[in-house]
Amino acid sequence: MNIKKDFPILNNKQITYLDSGATTQKPEQVIGTIENYYKTANANVHRGAYALSVEATSQYEEAREKVAKFINSPSAEQVIFSKNATESLNLIAYSYGMEKLKKDDEIVISIMEHHSNLVPWQKVAKVTGAKLNYMYINDEFEISDEEIESKITDKTKIVGITHVSNVLGTINNIQKIIKQAHKKGAIVIVDASQSIPHMKIDVQDLDCDFLVFSGHKMLAPLGIGVLYGKKQLLNDMTPFLMGGDMIEYVYEQNTTFAPLPNKFEAGTQNIEGVIGLSAAIDYIQNIGYEKIAQIEEEVVSYAREELSKLDFLELYITPNKQNHSAVISFNIKGVHPHDVASILDTYGVCVRSGNHCAQPLMRYLGIDSTCRASFYLYNTKEDVDKLVEALKKAYEMFKKYM
Repeated sequence: MNIKKDFPILNNKQITYLDSGATTQKPEQVIGTIENYYKTANANVHRGAYALSVEATSQYEEAREKVAKFINSPSAEQVIFSKNATESLNLIAYSYGMEKLKKDDEIVISIMEHHSNLVPWQKVAKVTGAKLNYMYINDEFEISDEEIESKITDKTKIVGITHVSNVLGTINNIQKIIKQAHKKGAIVIVDASQSIPHMKIDVQDLDCDFLVFSGHKMLAPLGIGVLYGKKQLLNDMTPFLMGGDMIEYVYEQNTTFAPLPNKFEAGTQNIEGVIGLSAAIDYIQNIGYEKIAQIEEEVVSYAREELSKLDFLELYITPNKQNHSAVISFNIKGVHPHDVASILDTYGVCVRSGNHCAQPLMRYLGIDSTCRASFYLYNTKEDVDKLVEALKKAYEMFKKYM
């Protein structure tokens, strides 16, 4: 199966793209669907009685139904479209956290959270008087059962957890975390941004209270995100943004809000992004998560093996392969990651360098930043070989200065 042929940028540029954790490349099927929408159905949704607007609205709402089935939501009205996972998390923080928490309540998140699932909770804690606590990782870059049980207590009201770390690739035991949180009466927010491109998500099976993800990390366009929530929670929340299309009636001095999902979708939405997300889901389902997992297991296992042979590298990955996804962070010992990434780029190898929007984790690990190679279904063992070869050349360049 030659998946790369579906991705124009990977065919038109001589690059080894290893930054899918930041954003995935887009297949022709997604690009073509967006182009066709603009050529045949472009109009604003929910606003026109004419045929073109009706067609645009139909495609938009069919996409919502598709997302609902994709994550096994009980209903489509529990699927809210946002700009990205960051906006979805802020919506929860402001519309739920600010309203529900009080002094001395506790919010629990992990030390490996992306800033998007950390900074909003700092704000909520400061405003409400709640306390922000952290679950820390062990020497294997995992959150132990003991840590989960000791940190999620009777005082905990909200737990925010990344399904897969965007830095370490660690797959967290969210089933254990959700069960512990519910036992203590807390709600759980799962950030699935780094997991849903790689594995099937079933919100009913997980029993999570909220789940968020960004489309651009799973082959969809930039600027489209999803928030899933349990219906009772969403109905009890006040809107985060206010304006057009999220209202029922507006009077001079008061307003009533539209029912779900419109209540949380103020203004003209990213219709193109929603249509593109629908096409991305089709692409993923046509290949199948089982096949995606097979491809990634082969490539990532090979990468772990080959990178482990380079004694000049420091690797930040769990030794438990079954708990590791498609992200590998590393450093050339004694060399700044930005310098390494710049040298790799001269050989056509694209990796991310920096703190990956996870400064508290970096500080906890005692480092400033890392290089990060993140893999997806279009990567091959040949890509790993190019990465390894480029790293060897980079090391040779820096070795004389070390």
